[in-house]
Amino acid sequence: MSSVNSDSSGNSGAPKGGGGGRPSRYESQKRRDWNTFRQYLRNHRPPLELSRCSGAHVLEFLRYLDQFGKTKVHAAGCPFFGHPQPPAPCPCPLKQAWGSLDALVGRLRAAFEENGGQPETNPFAARAVRLYLREVRDSQAKARGIAYEKKKKRKRPPQPPQDHSPQSPLAMAAAAAPAMAYGRRAADLNLVDGGYTRHLHDHLMMPAMDSGRQLTAAAAEAHPGGIMPLSVLN
Repeated sequence: MSSVNSDSSGNSGAPKGGGGGRPSRYESQKRRDWNTFRQYLRNHRPPLELSRCSGAHVLEFLRYLDQFGKTKVHAAGCPFFGHPQPPAPCPCPLKQAWGSLDALVGRLRAAFEENGGQPETNPFAARAVRLYLREVRDSQAKARGIAYEKKKKRKRPPQPPQDHSPQSPLAMAAAAAPAMAYGRRAADLNLVDGGYTRHLHDHLMMPAMDSGRQLTAAAAEAHPGGIMPLSVLN
């Protein structure tokens, strides 16, 4: 495995985020995790070089962190096994939650490559580590009664076919207008004898007045029967 850069105190030489400014929360946490792992390797008996670290050593490190966990994981014989909210305390041990371990491995995997490690020799990307995280996830889900699976999106119900959609009121009115006009009876035309206003084919009509004007006479000749539309007088 290729060597990884570090200073004399064992701190990582990972670049700081923010372009020389204050590092982000993720970068700060990643640096602390990397330094903690390097300290673990130095305290290992016998001391372990980072270049000889493998996926098995990563698993040892993850199990070592369980003593600092704060998540209650019920044993199979516990009466609260599978209970998400136990009503009383129990002697089951505290461990690191699966979500915390999964995020930790992701940060250390990135820090290893940022400090000169090669992706193909990254111990945090080993298959044994992935299987271990999957086993922790499944066992804690059963012991704590919590589902870690992502919720699937609900499928929308199929839309009804457009061919059977009702016709719009505007289209129905336009289609029925000719039939209403030609099928109207004489009584429906609101014809009134005498000098009153008349309605003929939806036109407001009035009787012609014999005033001697050419406009009135022309209109009267164009409309025999003494009825002419108001539009002629405007």
